[in-house]
Amino acid sequence: MPHTAEWKVRLHLFEEDDGTTKARLVLDTGTTELTGHGAAHCHPADTDVPEIGDELAAGRAMNDLSRQLLRIAEQDIEDQGAQRPRARETAAWPM
Repeated sequence: MPHTAEWKVRLHLFEEDDGTTKARLVLDTGTTELTGHGAAHCHPADTDVPEIGDELAAGRAMNDLSRQLLRIAEQDIEDQGAQRPRARETAAWPM
């Protein structure tokens, strides 16, 4: 069953006076809207490089959104009658 979809993502970055950068990532699927949040704070001893705060906050917002999507997908799978997957195995060399 072929399927094509286009989801829109908007990233909003805000830097506050205290050196905190906040990110809000909004995913619009056309039927659902989800929002991921992230933040980064510049340590007082570090050089203030706004791009680093943007990257950290945006990455954390993306991570938050990805966790939400995975939870929703797992719930949708269960709703279809499938069992929840067991804990994922870690890829590693045998001990």
